[in-house]
Amino acid sequence: MTTADDVFTEVSAVPAVRSVALSHLSIELGHLYMDDYRLGPQRLREHFGRVAPWVRVAAGQVTAARPRISTCFLVDDYFTRFSTPREVVTALVDAAGASGLEIDYVARESGCARVGDLDLASVVQAHIVDEPPEGANGGRPPASVSGWLTNGERSPSTAASAMSAPRQWVPPRESAIRNHSIFVDVELWNVENGERKWSCPFLAAVWQLQRLGLLRHLGEPVAEPVPARPGELPEQWDAMPAVVRLNPKAAAFRAYRTFNVLDRRFLAIEHAVRTILSQVAADPLAAGQVLERAGAEGLDLPDETIERIGYLFV
Repeated sequence: MTTADDVFTEVSAVPAVRSVALSHLSIELGHLYMDDYRLGPQRLREHFGRVAPWVRVAAGQVTAARPRISTCFLVDDYFTRFSTPREVVTALVDAAGASGLEIDYVARESGCARVGDLDLASVVQAHIVDEPPEGANGGRPPASVSGWLTNGERSPSTAASAMSAPRQWVPPRESAIRNHSIFVDVELWNVENGERKWSCPFLAAVWQLQRLGLLRHLGEPVAEPVPARPGELPEQWDAMPAVVRLNPKAAAFRAYRTFNVLDRRFLAIEHAVRTILSQVAADPLAAGQVLERAGAEGLDLPDETIERIGYLFV
């Protein structure tokens, strides 16, 4: 069984952690469901048509003398299997090109759950730091057992035994409250047919960690991009690498910051993603490398992972 040290490594376990190439910005060109693809090329062109202006705005915010900017697209092959990698990626590339966009990298969502023999999602989950709220009595199991993660204190049960008085209802409370609570309770996984099925927010959290260059396996980067052309991709999703580099001249897949142009229907999911990432303890060596290199380039990079992630919902 893969242990947590395989990806988020302790200093004493693996002294050498290989650094990765980093762009200034990684731009995600949206996310689509199977129904979107079934609507055909026109639906894809409409999507990239709405995205294109904001991609150019985001790219224009990079102030480096020689900006390094890459684009990416994540295909959902985890919750639904449809068509083939060759057909889907070709359709995406053509539709993006019609709006003047180029997809540098395309990734499979299943690659956020497992890469080869590595159970990547479980490894990341093992590095979630549970923060019991004040007054917790252990009645609620930790996220590693329950599969639920919250950003604060849940409302306690009001159920009472037959001989006791009814309990007064107490509202949930956000930990980092600002005037009023915005309480979030996120499902990390459920169980289907005896196997763990990871939630969309959790896989999206792994996706952000990957793009920010914070994942390692025994000191090595996880899921290095494999060069390929759309017409060369396999007919089966499982045969496709977790990350494919379509543009041979692309800047690095991973970056100091990420920017995500998404449909408004993903707003709640990304709120959940930020809740998850705020409680993930990243590999200190990998995180230290990124901060050190940012400083060497004169970049002001936030210490907190979630502060390196930007969004625009269209």
